[in-house]
Amino acid sequence: MNAIIITGTAGSGKSLLTSRLLELYKDNNAFPISLNLDPGAVSLPYEPDVDVRDIINIENLMQEYGLGPNGSLIMATDMISTRLEEIQEQVDKLNPDYVIVDSPGQIELFVFRTSGPYFVSNFQAENKVNLFTFDSLLSTSPINFVVISLIATSVRLRLGISQIDVMTKRDLIIDKLHDILSWSNSKTAIEQSLSKEKDTQYSVLAQELLRGISRCNMFFNPILISNLTMAGMTNLSASLSRILAQGEEVLD
Repeated sequence: MNAIIITGTAGSGKSLLTSRLLELYKDNNAFPISLNLDPGAVSLPYEPDVDVRDIINIENLMQEYGLGPNGSLIMATDMISTRLEEIQEQVDKLNPDYVIVDSPGQIELFVFRTSGPYFVSNFQAENKVNLFTFDSLLSTSPINFVVISLIATSVRLRLGISQIDVMTKRDLIIDKLHDILSWSNSKTAIEQSLSKEKDTQYSVLAQELLRGISRCNMFFNPILISNLTMAGMTNLSASLSRILAQGEEVLD
């Protein structure tokens, strides 16, 4: 079983990407399942095969502990690690080729607290990979691109597994696509764009952060995809294959 864990900022398209990956693997005669780890999800674009909401109920936590919505969500997300054995058992019973893990919408609750790294480290799978979703609408300025790259670097350090960076909603940024591609492919190009920013202080800080990321060989070249048109999914599936199947599996 291979585990594909999807992380990213709120609204970056994690759940929709989960549904698209399920379609992709099913169309290629594999057996994928979905694991929803977001206890606060109201609706999802797919039917979870394993759902943390069946195990942890936010409304019950609010009533039992007198918590508000935010407090109960924090508690519920922290409880995921305590229910890992139960979640693992449900996944193993289905015996999938792939489990697509849709992480909580609030990335700070999952990645930057204890429960997320614990879950990722102790969830049993032959291979694991994290897909970090850049929200393209938030990446249309060079400073924002660097900021989200810094978040992606933090996630990579926190989870400690292979990571593929994906930029979603490419169809919504057609007019900015050329700029983003140049920033992704050339450190010089993004440094030149940063130097044109009006706020010199923020520009210098962003450039220093970028250089720090680059010195660690973590310069970002995210795969651009559209969850609506499926554009870019071939490139994503090839990258997943290189990590999970040593490039032996090619999806159409």
